[in-house]
Amino acid sequence: MSRPFRVMVFGKTGCEKCKVLNRRLDRLFADAQWQDFEKQYCDVETEDGLIAFCRAQCVNPSRIPALLVTQNTAAGGYVPVLNRREGAADPICRRSRLYQYVGLQTDYGEAGSGLITPEMIEAVLNEARAS
Repeated sequence: MSRPFRVMVFGKTGCEKCKVLNRRLDRLFADAQWQDFEKQYCDVETEDGLIAFCRAQCVNPSRIPALLVTQNTAAGGYVPVLNRREGAADPICRRSRLYQYVGLQTDYGEAGSGLITPEMIEAVLNEARAS
């Protein structure tokens, strides 16, 4: 059974930040409050993962790990959730927010060690629900 939302996670083997992001999502999605979301991991070092990454067309390859929130369509596929505030940073996600779609990418320039925090994840998931 497909869920209303799918979070596509772009990462690569051996990346510690990718492991942290996946663990945070797995913990979150184990909670009944988040059962309308499922996760799809896309390893960008594999052919299928690289194809998914290229199709997303919104993540800077230098800012992996990243996540993109997609929504189930009537035809059974998934499309990215549009960011209603294109390019707008906010106090929670700062410059990690994707520009045109709802999602996050690692901001290695941030003083906060470049991790995508649980607060950032919840902010974008709630934004997707409100769209």
